[in-house]
Amino acid sequence: MKVTIIASTKENYVATKEEFDMLSGHSAGVCYMPDNFEKLFGEPTDKTIKRSVSTKARQHHSVFGHPFITFSLEDIPKALAMVLNNEGIYNTSEKSARYTKMNLKPDEQALYDKWLNKYIELIKDKYQTKYPELFGDKKIEKLAQENARYLISVFTPTSMIYTISYQQLNYLYQMLKNEVNSETSNPFMIKLKPAMKEFCEAIEGTPFFDSEIARGVENKNRKLSLFSKVNPPEEYFGDVYATTYEASFAELAQAQRHRTINYDIQLLNDTKFFVPPILKGDDNLIKEWLEDCKKQANEFPQGMIVSIREYGTMDHFIWKLKERKCSAAQLEINIISNDTLKKYSDALSSKNHPRAEELKAYTRGARCTFPDYTCPAPCRFKEGIDESRLI
Repeated sequence: MKVTIIASTKENYVATKEEFDMLSGHSAGVCYMPDNFEKLFGEPTDKTIKRSVSTKARQHHSVFGHPFITFSLEDIPKALAMVLNNEGIYNTSEKSARYTKMNLKPDEQALYDKWLNKYIELIKDKYQTKYPELFGDKKIEKLAQENARYLISVFTPTSMIYTISYQQLNYLYQMLKNEVNSETSNPFMIKLKPAMKEFCEAIEGTPFFDSEIARGVENKNRKLSLFSKVNPPEEYFGDVYATTYEASFAELAQAQRHRTINYDIQLLNDTKFFVPPILKGDDNLIKEWLEDCKKQANEFPQGMIVSIREYGTMDHFIWKLKERKCSAAQLEINIISNDTLKKYSDALSSKNHPRAEELKAYTRGARCTFPDYTCPAPCRFKEGIDESRLI
């Protein structure tokens, strides 16, 4: 076996479109390559470009998936980030509202600050006295931010690094463009369209926009995957699975990190909001929380509940459990993962599926209890391990 690096990313270097087309043209020549890579890469430039042009015209676009571009996206609405993070092959690193404070509108900032302080006191009362070595003031503030951010609009500007292939960039452009040009009465989409339009215009201004590649979306009738156009199907659990549940925008953003699993959403007819478990048991606090959430309803706060369809394979679901059944994970996705796990495990047991016992092994607590997982940083938090935690 001979392993040779033929391309790589260099920070602060922007390749030209011609270089991308050359790499794609060489890649297109591999299928019918009579000799070896050295001869292919040494062929005349005009031959490579001619092959790239003809391959593009025939819409054999997979070869244009080899070159990748890394973008810095500043002041991108969180909602648009979620649209991007639901599409195809990409990588993303995003500023987190769990761990940092965002730039908010004055009214929104006042609500956020109010609840940040309330959550700090609630978490101190519940856990700091009991676990002083585990719950210092800085950790408590981060946990309070995680809960207070449910009030923040999903359209709050954030920052991210986003890496995508040359092919997928142009497919994504066309899918966004089609959505911008479509008619809709959906208030969420109406609010999102200006940001989609602005992003499309930004792509058009890069050297990597290629209308011919983008047209591949039209012939294949591809659409943005986040927005479901059909009613959720019947649930199914086997070697593959499909399930539908209600969860917040914030939970969905966490779930999207599992890129081997598919997600799409529909807005609910009735407006609902996630109630952080630390509030449960205090009816007055819950009432106050929901009243403040309703003040944000037109801004689509991250705690707003949507219907989420999740579907994938059992193996990929187990991978998800090894990330989200943990005291360090967002509590809501830990809860949702356990709800799905119970349905999945019960379904396999009821039909004597050969992997029923295997899945049952993941139902006994956090990931540190799994038979095939070793925790690199044990939390020593009992309620986190037995999954009775409220934060």
